[in-house]
Amino acid sequence: MTLTLTDVTLTYPDGDTRLTALDRVSLDVPAGTLTAVVGPSGSGKSSLLAVAATLVTPDHGRVVVAGTDTAGLGRSGKAALRRERVGIVFQQPNLLPSLTAAEQVQVISHLSGGAARGVRSRALELLDAVGLAGQADRRPHQLSGGQRQRVNIARALMNEPAVLLVDEPTSALDHERGAAVLDLLAGLTRDRSTATVLVTHDLAHLDRVDRTVTMEDGRLTAAPAPA
Repeated sequence: MTLTLTDVTLTYPDGDTRLTALDRVSLDVPAGTLTAVVGPSGSGKSSLLAVAATLVTPDHGRVVVAGTDTAGLGRSGKAALRRERVGIVFQQPNLLPSLTAAEQVQVISHLSGGAARGVRSRALELLDAVGLAGQADRRPHQLSGGQRQRVNIARALMNEPAVLLVDEPTSALDHERGAAVLDLLAGLTRDRSTATVLVTHDLAHLDRVDRTVTMEDGRLTAAPAPA
């Protein structure tokens, strides 16, 4: 399964005119590959993620998420698609202070109406996959910044998404921890065959990704597609 944006245009009201956030953007992200989107602040990177996540409907163009053309979906249909097929890793983990690491991950399944059986064991498996074996019962204040971001990633993977959208995951981390998070995302993308899009300002670790594209003034400059 892939993520495909074709000729996507998105505008916002700006006084008496409209501001173009995305200008005929096309992007194809195959399963099992990690695409990094770089570019200056205000260039349209966040808008690209919002459209890919079906949180914002573009003015024009086509968005296909894991084989589903989102143009035919209403609000509830898009919400269901996000729950079932899309994982989102926000810049700030926003973990609930009272919940343990395992509970932070489990709550995603509960919110999605998933069966209770096996939820904790799956949460523990994911925490192990992101390098947090033995940390399941720790609360956010007992975890480092890098560990909290790993919980954030495990939480996004709970419903086995086909598409993983990641927003600036290393912005609050030092160089070493940032590199570790990028290594983790690259490995998880391959192992779980997700179509992963990473928005980042950090150009130091792009050797971990399969493809880098640049966003500027709402337009995307694409490098060759992954082999």
